[in-house]
This record gives sequence, structure tokens and C-alpha cells, in this order.
Amino acid sequence: MSRLWSPLVHRLTPYVPGEQPKLPNLVKLNTNESPYGPSPRVAAAIQAELAAGDGERLRLYPDPNADLLKQAIARHFGMQATQVFVGNGSDEVLAHAFMGLLQHDAPLLFPDISYSFYPVYAGLYGIEPRVVPLDDGFGIRIDDYLPDVAGDAGGIIFPNPNAPTGRALPLAEIRRLLQARPDCVVVVDEAYVDFGAESAASLVAEHDNLLVVQTFSKSRALAGLRVGFALGHPALVEALERVKNSFNSYPLDRLAIVGGVAAIEDDAWFRDCCARVVRSREALVSALTGLGFEVQPSAANFVFAHHPGHDAAGLAAALRERSIIVRHFRQPERIARFLRITVGTETQCGLLVDALAAITTA
Repeated sequence: MSRLWSPLVHRLTPYVPGEQPKLPNLVKLNTNESPYGPSPRVAAAIQAELAAGDGERLRLYPDPNADLLKQAIARHFGMQATQVFVGNGSDEVLAHAFMGLLQHDAPLLFPDISYSFYPVYAGLYGIEPRVVPLDDGFGIRIDDYLPDVAGDAGGIIFPNPNAPTGRALPLAEIRRLLQARPDCVVVVDEAYVDFGAESAASLVAEHDNLLVVQTFSKSRALAGLRVGFALGHPALVEALERVKNSFNSYPLDRLAIVGGVAAIEDDAWFRDCCARVVRSREALVSALTGLGFEVQPSAANFVFAHHPGHDAAGLAAALRERSIIVRHFRQPERIARFLRITVGTETQCGLLVDALAAITTA
């Protein structure tokens, strides 16, 4: 700590990102990246942008509105560009939503076991958080967010599917929440929605209090390019634009814009990669179950599992000795016995299962 820090910095407990180790022959199953590369159109679009004028375009600022990308996203979802906001990864989009839409006198509601950036943003922006416990099966109960149970709320945010549990809410439950909370912004964080859950994007036209946030990092395999977006009523998007233009008017560079357009326009590649991940997830769940693991139902590109006879921290350490890394959350204590395991390629999943078989039967 330093005497030169502001009081705010002293109070903050920063988010801890997933580890990105530089190890040879690593089986990396800890940060939910896609096991497959992005559409080949992405590299072609980036190369074309770089080739134009021998890189001459890079001396110029990118389009501050990223209109080409907004229009491509709007076409994909059957919306208007005024209903689309884009940012430097969905984390930046969420940060702007916290400041522009969720910063009110009443508390912000989110699950007690969820994306651990939520309490960080709440602390950064001076928002009172109110955590809502998941049920005994690690599911979100919409009844717990309704006015007669939760009281006043300045906003509500949750992932669907939830992270790190992987469980998903049906669309009907999200609609029920929106109808019960018409004067409260509801942010549905859909980082993993393409692997088996129902997107709330179809509800945007019905509810002016809904913001749907997605990312190109998972299902479109662009974690290294940093592209995220939100879908909502134009008034919600305008609030996000005001925050962005008071913070950073050029969040997406030229390469991210053209790469994002190429990614979302190659629907066949996107659907094939998602289907491959889902098949691998189902096979991984079956294999883990056969080894005695208890696995939560997952609609994401990861599984949340524990072994009744083995400590999760010990399993994670033993896997690391074999150059396989998974995610173990020591806090909250309720999930300390679980491992979150990214669904990798068939080969990666096979190496994981073989290693766990050796560890658990030793």
C-alpha cells in the first residue's frame, strides 16, 4: 500500500483473473477459452485491414462508434444498430452498465455464487450489493428477486448460464422477472449462452428494462481480440454510450472491429464449433461420472464437479503436476470442494480423464 493511493483504491479488492501460465505442453482448462480457433474469415479480415496501404490505416483512429460491427451484430439478432452497444470485451460493457444503469440508491441484487467481477464493480462504483443465495442445487430462484421477497432493488444482474456453476434459467423465468420488475434494469450476462441456454435477446423488444450482454471470447473464439456487446432498448444503449464517451471514445481498435464483423457473419463456423463443444461436454460429464465425480448440469463450455472422496485443491495440484490446469475457487467456502473444468478438445479431455483416473485410484 502507498500513502499516495486514493481512499477508493485502499478499499478495493480487485478481481483475480484466470491464470495464463507459460508452460510447455500445457493442457489449459481453467479460463473457458474456446478449444478451437476462430473462423478463418477473421484472420483474412485482419490481414486485409493490415494490408491496406501497407498498414497505413493503423496511423488513424478507429471508428469511435464501431458502426460496421454494430450493424453486423444488429443484423444477426434482427435488431436496429441503435439497440447495440460494443466494448472492449464484455467486462468493459459490464463496467459501463454498472456505472450507467445499476448505480442507484437501492441495492444491486446478484447471486452469492456468480461471476466474481460483480462485487468488484460494485465496490469500484460505490454500489450497495445484496447477494441472493442460490438454492441447494446451485440454481437461481427468480422468486428470491421479486419485490415481495427482495424488496427495493436498484438493479439486478446475473449470468445465464451462471458461472461457475453452469446452470441455466429458462427464458420463461427471465420474462417473469422482467414483468415483475418493470422499473428496475435487469442485466443478463450471457457469456456462455451459446452452449445450451436460451438467449434473452428475444425479449429485448418486449422489455425496455432488459440489457443482454454477450462476448466474442467464448463461442466465437476471440478471447485474445477483446470484443463484447450489449443488446437493449435504445435508451439503455444511450446511457452506455454516454459513459463510454466520458471514459474512452475508441475502445475497439480497427482489427477488433473487422475481426468481430467476420466472426459474427460466419454463422456456420460458429454453430459447428458450439456443437463440437457440446458433444465434448457430454462425453466429459459421462467420463467424470464414471470416475465417481458428481457433476452439476451444465449449459456452458465448462463443467462444475466434485469428487466425494477427494479434496478439490489436492486434485487441482495433482493435475498441475501433470501439466493440466483447472480452476479451483477457495471462496466462497460453499464451492471450495468443486473444480471448474473448461471443455477442451477431445484429446485434452481424454488427457484430463486419464490423469484423474490415475489420481483418484492411486
